[in-house]
Amino acid sequence: MLTNSRRGTLLRSLLVACALLAWLAVGAFGGMAQGQLSTVQENDPSVFLPESAESTRASEIIDEFSVDETFPALVVIERSDGGALDREDFAVIGDVAQSIPGLDLPDETTIGDYLSAEQVPAIPSEDGEAALLPVSLDAATASDLIGEEEDRVSVAVVDRLRAEVSQTLPDAGLEGWVTGPAAGAADLVSAFAGIDGILLGVALAVVLVILAFVYRSPLLPFAVILTSVFSLCLAALVIVPLAGADVLLLNGQSQGILSILVIGAATDYSLLLVARYREELTRHEHPAAAMRAAWRATLEPIAASAGTVIVGLLCLLLSDLGSNASLGPVAAIGIVAAVFGALTLLPALLLIPGSRARVMFWPKRPVLDGAGRHREEGSHGLWARVADVVGRRARRVWVVTAMALLALAAFVPTFDAAGTSDNDVFLNETESVTGEEVLADHFAVGTVQPVEIVADESAAADVVAAAEQVPGVVSASVLTDSGQGNSDQGGSPPGGSDEAGSGQDGSGAGAPTEGEPLVVEGRVLVEVITSDSAESQEVLTTVTALREAMAAVEGETLVGGAAAERLDTQETAERDLRTIVPVVLVVIAVMLMLLLRSLVAPLVLLAANVLSFAATMGLAAIVFNHVLDFPGADATVPLYGFVFLVALGIDYSIFLMTRVREESLQLGTRAGVRRGLAVTGGVITSAGLVLAATFSALWVIPLLFLAQLAFIVAVGVLIDTFVVRSLLVPGVVHDLGRRSWWPWAKRVPADPQ
Repeated sequence: MLTNSRRGTLLRSLLVACALLAWLAVGAFGGMAQGQLSTVQENDPSVFLPESAESTRASEIIDEFSVDETFPALVVIERSDGGALDREDFAVIGDVAQSIPGLDLPDETTIGDYLSAEQVPAIPSEDGEAALLPVSLDAATASDLIGEEEDRVSVAVVDRLRAEVSQTLPDAGLEGWVTGPAAGAADLVSAFAGIDGILLGVALAVVLVILAFVYRSPLLPFAVILTSVFSLCLAALVIVPLAGADVLLLNGQSQGILSILVIGAATDYSLLLVARYREELTRHEHPAAAMRAAWRATLEPIAASAGTVIVGLLCLLLSDLGSNASLGPVAAIGIVAAVFGALTLLPALLLIPGSRARVMFWPKRPVLDGAGRHREEGSHGLWARVADVVGRRARRVWVVTAMALLALAAFVPTFDAAGTSDNDVFLNETESVTGEEVLADHFAVGTVQPVEIVADESAAADVVAAAEQVPGVVSASVLTDSGQGNSDQGGSPPGGSDEAGSGQDGSGAGAPTEGEPLVVEGRVLVEVITSDSAESQEVLTTVTALREAMAAVEGETLVGGAAAERLDTQETAERDLRTIVPVVLVVIAVMLMLLLRSLVAPLVLLAANVLSFAATMGLAAIVFNHVLDFPGADATVPLYGFVFLVALGIDYSIFLMTRVREESLQLGTRAGVRRGLAVTGGVITSAGLVLAATFSALWVIPLLFLAQLAFIVAVGVLIDTFVVRSLLVPGVVHDLGRRSWWPWAKRVPADPQ
């Protein structure tokens, strides 16, 4: 018959084995799901706009005009020496134009199978120094997945065009670039392609180095890394089917943030558990007993920390932008997966050696002292000295710290988040951006994606007249029943003249033919050509002026098109910031009050973290404007920065204050602050370094938004870790003493006088 001891050992071994088997299954299926995340992405900005947005309402009506929606890739060609194109050059260009529809794609189809027109015209510029080949993809099929690698049609077409251009033009002394909306989307996909491989590799490598330095052990870092990787697999296993069923919207940015967030959070929670486990191993002889005590002690701070982050992230559901609202549940799923990993997989991994589990900490294994009592932790070392300084000069420490943070916060008004052009989103040199610059030198770029105005038939003439009076508008015309207008969907392509549209190879589009206005349910469609590209930030001023001008025209008018969608996106993001920030603050305050059983301490933590965020944004403004010379920031950057910094930054204060409260119930508040800061300093600092390092890995994705978010979160976490949690919060709580726990302060022993 089994003794109670052997029965307990067998049961523990069975639980460990079951946990490991379950996580192996998660790794097997979740690994495949991780590779499928890119196939369930949706990166079309128009999909994320609310139905109430003017451009969205306009788009719904525009669809009724049965105009072939196109997604153009534009091949712009110059002579390599910069001279004028001659007849021989146009002969080569004409041959390229005629060959494009027959170029093969990965799924054994051709480019012609996805074009909105049978031929690709060759259009000379008015200055005679460039030619344009507009490859107009059918917008309805541009996002279809094709080939064994499941490339999107638009990406496959752009890649094939670039290969053809690089092979055929140089021998003729010509140089070509593939640009336009399709090429910009392809370059964006290429940038996000690093998420699955490079980003994860860099993040995990950085974490591994930091853990090796922290633990000085060859085994523990790998246990923590495995926990992070398997947690990410669990998150992918949940997200892929939800995104595939359109329950969640996943875009490239969300996927990148998900990866970093799960790795950082899982590692942070693991660090907290391992630190407490090491501490309990000096109190308990058997590793299983030490793990049980450590698990119980860290459950509350980990659950509280994760709950605060999750609730903060879910506040993004209040956003009117689908890209913001979708990030909330996606990231929340990632945090839940990180908690499950840290509280189930990591304990199982640490207990694999059984009674010899201390070997996981080799070569510095924790041991019991001679009497079997716990050796006093935190009585010496760096953080004990920091705690002593804070304890002796609490008021001076927190006042000086607060003043320094306020000085940085003073630069917040200089943070430019008015938005950026589509071409500014790339940090590296991309062909779509270079090609756009060449295109603008020779052609009227506003014709590629014109502004589209839906108006009552009776007001058509007034709309055209009012639009043409707006600064930045080149021309405006009503779409006719012959399908002609100003756009590349049937009218003059970029070039600006009918003569240019004739082409020199016989494949030109020709001049627009006259026809009757196309009327659908009493409405007409007016196409407005702007002097600026639809991808530029400058065109938004024109769109705003157009909407103001249309307000003076009788009848209902709606201004839509790609530029209008960008304007609505930026304006919606600004409204989201004003709506979500107060909600996040209130929700986190309530969570902290429930956790700390106090009103004063939570408000101190919240105020400290808001000040930390403001200081971070002020520092970011200085660096972005005067060091990195960034062209502004996307309107969503402050919102993402706030949610991540306040939700994640509060973690470290939670880790500290839960331990301070635990110690205060025994020693009093001021002694509890010293003790809590001394014993948690090392692990919280390590956690902050890990999270900052993982978010810094976002720099490997050459996109402005992710680089700015990486800087803000990484620097903000470091400020939270080394300044707010180490100096400001302990200083204020020590200065307040027992009053920190009001109105339940009597539960805490009085501080000695």
